[in-house]
Amino acid sequence: MVAVKPLVFVVDDDISLRDSLGFLIANAGWRPKFFASAMEFLASPRPTSPSCLILDVGLPDLDGLEVQQRIAGERADMPIIFITARGDIPMTVRAIRAGAVDFLSKPFTPAVLLRAIESALERSRIRLQEEAKLQSLRDRYQALSRREREVMAHVVLGQLNKQVSGELGISEITVKQHRGRMMRKMRARSLPELVTIASRLGIETAGKG
Repeated sequence: MVAVKPLVFVVDDDISLRDSLGFLIANAGWRPKFFASAMEFLASPRPTSPSCLILDVGLPDLDGLEVQQRIAGERADMPIIFITARGDIPMTVRAIRAGAVDFLSKPFTPAVLLRAIESALERSRIRLQEEAKLQSLRDRYQALSRREREVMAHVVLGQLNKQVSGELGISEITVKQHRGRMMRKMRARSLPELVTIASRLGIETAGKG
């Protein structure tokens, strides 16, 4: 299976800059994708491979900082590198606080931009891996029966089988059976591992509160 090259999106209305960045990005082994406007970029589908966004602050249709706000939730795995010819400290601080990985003033050297892209793509790769792991946990949890979820909810609170039996009104043997199936489906090898999984899924555990 051939590995998919990371995507580097560039949103800038300067065609000469897009052309020069295209050569630089492709030469580094990544896939460049260009947009002349913010709206054109926002209408594009979200990529499934590691990606980053090189975003001009002064776009003709939408301010780059507004674009950052719009994609903050749905494209959190796409780090942003801002570029601008008219940057100032408050603007830089605002962008960085909102999650931008870098803020470069034009003209910048190729080496500086390449380092920023490499760092951003690594962040994207890690974020996508974390999302995939979390989705796998969600899928396992969805595969549990209603009773298995109930048993899990009590077990991660630190309750013993006897206590779970009393809470759910079922025999202790039945609790053990549900607990065993639940542990196998969740691929948890121990109670601490199950508690960690539950915490990642947002399920209340004995360690919370």
